[in-house]
Amino acid sequence: MEYERIRLLKESEKNTVELVCENSTKQTFIRKTLKGCTSVYQKLQSLQHPYLIKVYAASISDNTTTVLEEYIDGRTLGNVELSEKQIVTTMRELCSVLEYLHGCGIIHRDIKPSNIILAKDGHIRLIDFDAARFTKNEADHDTVLLGTRGFAPPEQYGFAQTDERTDIYALGMTMKQLLEEKADKFIYRRIIEKCTNLNPDKRYRRASQVEKALSGKRYAFMWSCAAILLAGICFTVSGSLTAKPAIPEEEEENTALIALDAPEKPHWDGESGIAVWGNVPESGIDGEVSYLYRIYRKDTPEAPDPEKEKWTLEGDMRGNGAINEENNTYRVNMANELTENGFYYFAVSAVGDGITYEDSPYIMSDAFEYTGVDAPMLPAPEGLAWKLFETDKGRQYYATWSNLEDYEDRDSFDVTVYDKDGNYVMNNIWTKAYVVERAKSGIIVSGEFLSDLDGAYRFTVQALTSRPNEYKSSPMPNPVPEEYFSPWYYRY
Repeated sequence: MEYERIRLLKESEKNTVELVCENSTKQTFIRKTLKGCTSVYQKLQSLQHPYLIKVYAASISDNTTTVLEEYIDGRTLGNVELSEKQIVTTMRELCSVLEYLHGCGIIHRDIKPSNIILAKDGHIRLIDFDAARFTKNEADHDTVLLGTRGFAPPEQYGFAQTDERTDIYALGMTMKQLLEEKADKFIYRRIIEKCTNLNPDKRYRRASQVEKALSGKRYAFMWSCAAILLAGICFTVSGSLTAKPAIPEEEEENTALIALDAPEKPHWDGESGIAVWGNVPESGIDGEVSYLYRIYRKDTPEAPDPEKEKWTLEGDMRGNGAINEENNTYRVNMANELTENGFYYFAVSAVGDGITYEDSPYIMSDAFEYTGVDAPMLPAPEGLAWKLFETDKGRQYYATWSNLEDYEDRDSFDVTVYDKDGNYVMNNIWTKAYVVERAKSGIIVSGEFLSDLDGAYRFTVQALTSRPNEYKSSPMPNPVPEEYFSPWYYRY
């Protein structure tokens, strides 16, 4: 395809941004030429979200990245008048797209009003991923310092490693700028202060938590309006037509968040590499419990001092599937996180909703001695195939494989489903014992994830060891080679 420049939008020593027209279709696009290898744009080609800019092409050659992306007819949030209600709506949409990007391993690192376009359809589009990067759990600081002063947190200037909480900070600063004097309202101030805490550990961990907090604010506002209306009706009925209902002042009493009860007795389950803890709350964010964890590695068995020693890996997990309801414990296979021989500890914290509950303190586990760095790998799952079963509840879809007998009951299987465009659709992990119990030779894939009637889907399976000192998990290269995929399942 050939493109003709319509006009130059921006030019600097490192970047050129142009509005171009494709000669045959006369469709307009944004073309960017960036010095350096900005590989995030290549990943964005396969991502789709209603509030995310569409990237049609991205190539890297001679230390230069060339990007072709959609042209959005609209105005940036810094150049449009918004009501308080509209600001809250746009911030919730921003939370939605950030939650999606973070789930794909991307940190934007330059969230600000000028990088958010309000399109003609009334919804936002997040643009400008020039500073974006992929998450790097093993690093302790960024190698390239990028961002916008006033929106970037301290860690973005080399003080620590950036992660999802970096975008949370910038989201809070964006909200503060857009709300202006309304940002001092308590209902917003509490959210903004938590977003922009200088200590990343005290910020919201996930964008969905901020969205949840903003949703809570919205309902509080609706109830306040209802109270005002009801007060007006009461005054009218009593005959005081000139009386005006008092607008309720914001209450600041009892506003401190309640810390969730900490996980109890975190420990390793024998030699399995499975992390276990108790005191699982009845519910969490949107009905799902959520945890943060930190893994520490030491050469000697002395317990680490969290105040002085840096963890080797940090992550989060969410979902109720790992709950053992019989004894109210949570079980997670962490064998894949053991990479060098030594003594491993994990610390775990229960994640609050950011509205009523805040995160619990971290509680440290006992030690697990890992000696399996040279252990052989488990055999890879073979004979991958889709199986369909008709039941009283309708059709059920199973991702199956043929060599279950090669594994022990506590070994587990990590199934990931992709659509025809290579987009991630869903992920599920079951133990062999649970697969055998269901008697379908595989893991169920909910039909809601296979909803595209003219779609095509395939999956991969990785066998996860429960005996890390004897076997490593089966391989799963990145990118995934074709031979690791199942045959396609086509929906017509």
